[in-house]
Amino acid sequence: MKIWGYWATLGWALLAFVAGQFIALAALLWFRFSDLNSLLAVPFDGAMVTLFIVIANPVTIAIIVLAVVLAHAPPTDYLALRLPPARDLYLSLILLAILIAAGDLLLYLAGYPLVTPFQLQSYTTAAAQGWLPALLAGAIIVAPAGEETMFRGFLFRGWARSDRGVWPAIVVISLLWALLHVQYDWTGLLQIFIIGLFLGWMRWRSGSLLLTFLLHALFNLEGMLETVLKLRFFS
Repeated sequence: MKIWGYWATLGWALLAFVAGQFIALAALLWFRFSDLNSLLAVPFDGAMVTLFIVIANPVTIAIIVLAVVLAHAPPTDYLALRLPPARDLYLSLILLAILIAAGDLLLYLAGYPLVTPFQLQSYTTAAAQGWLPALLAGAIIVAPAGEETMFRGFLFRGWARSDRGVWPAIVVISLLWALLHVQYDWTGLLQIFIIGLFLGWMRWRSGSLLLTFLLHALFNLEGMLETVLKLRFFS
């Protein structure tokens, strides 16, 4: 199976990311051009966040799949679209629960909020506009699908080429993934970086992108559940 080189992998990933962001931003500006002031006043509007997610991620996935096809490689093999071993599934679920609990405990003890302003604003505005089901689908399914295809799928395949190169690749990929989440403060970025290391390790251990997608989706689902609890019981 032909694999794109380090720089070609980075180039394709940048193209996929920029194209997805540009097309999504253009669509949002077209959709809300007459209402830019309110859009700027509420930057994390739930409907807009949802539209951005469901537009940008499919574009990103399409370009990555194109890159794989041009490499004359089966996408299922190149992107590791296979079921994980049962032992890795059970282990990863336990470790994910431990990581989430430990992260929340540290945030609580340090006096930082468990639910960010981004989560609160996007959730409440989406609920008010009738966009909540779409936001949930976008955050829990579409966003993990796009990000896992990009980071633990395409970038991992192109950069983790040997046993010695696996952990440097995992660290760099996790850092890039964390920096993508500009809507969070440093505590959120650190938590995402640590989760990224965990997802990268599980991608390497299991050889399955489907497993990291499941874990990513569960991580986002847990964030949504915390938002609901915050709004209903602790606001």
